[in-house]
Amino acid sequence: MEGLIIKAISGFYYVETENKQLFECKARGRFKNNKQSLLVGDRVEIMPDGDKGVINAVKRRKNDLDRPPVANIDKLFIVSSSVVPSPSTLLIDRMTALCAYKNIKPIIVFNKNDLEDVTPWCNIYKNAGFKTIACSAVSGEGMEEIISELQGGISAFTGNSGAGKSSLLNKIFPKLALGTGDVSEKLGRGRHTTRHTELFPHSYNGYVADTPGFSSLEADKDDLTFKENLSSLFPDFEDFAAFCRFSDCKHIGEKGCAVCSAVEEGKIEETRYKSYITMYEELKDVKAWNIKK
Repeated sequence: MEGLIIKAISGFYYVETENKQLFECKARGRFKNNKQSLLVGDRVEIMPDGDKGVINAVKRRKNDLDRPPVANIDKLFIVSSSVVPSPSTLLIDRMTALCAYKNIKPIIVFNKNDLEDVTPWCNIYKNAGFKTIACSAVSGEGMEEIISELQGGISAFTGNSGAGKSSLLNKIFPKLALGTGDVSEKLGRGRHTTRHTELFPHSYNGYVADTPGFSSLEADKDDLTFKENLSSLFPDFEDFAAFCRFSDCKHIGEKGCAVCSAVEEGKIEETRYKSYITMYEELKDVKAWNIKK
């Protein structure tokens, strides 16, 4: 029988099958022997026995994250506020780069449009080719767009404390079936007391991840592959990078750099390029022998 791990606590994995049956499972010993971890979000094969079971196999993952430990995220909603706290383009750009690296679709959400027009912020990311939503948890603006993006798959929300994630989640999931009966008790709160990642089914034919630590999610600075592919994780650079004079151009001011020219001409957003430079400087000294084993 196949199912989805929706919660993992103390060596027990709670697997939901297609017919919405829930099984408390242990993993075969070979997973531990092969040092193969199981994550919330993994699609697995189980051998049921009553309401319990044993996990026999795990399907190939679309992606996985270490912090928080979750697999097969389809979409990440990156929530920013129009006012205090003001949007951090660097934080958003870190998230979009990580999404590109992990094959996750980023949805950039600017909340509190009722307090201040978020159009200038939206335009930065629309011009860079991202799905961007202006919304207000107070007026309900943009909620239908968010709900449309939630259809099917596994979604998660991230953003600075105070950006209004909990307000949005309360607006979108007023009847989400949680143990407390109150969305704000489990999702999007500023101070998270939960110590495990969990997926909750919702009425839009998908799951939303309750992921302690997502608010501080960032790219792993010990990941050499991330460093080596950094420029390709900015998809708005792609059309210009092909015309750089040197094939190994790092886009940091080299002579004949078409990306730098595109920034000067306003074809690439300046904030995006500044974020790239900041990330490049953070990663440039990472070498193979520095990587943690």
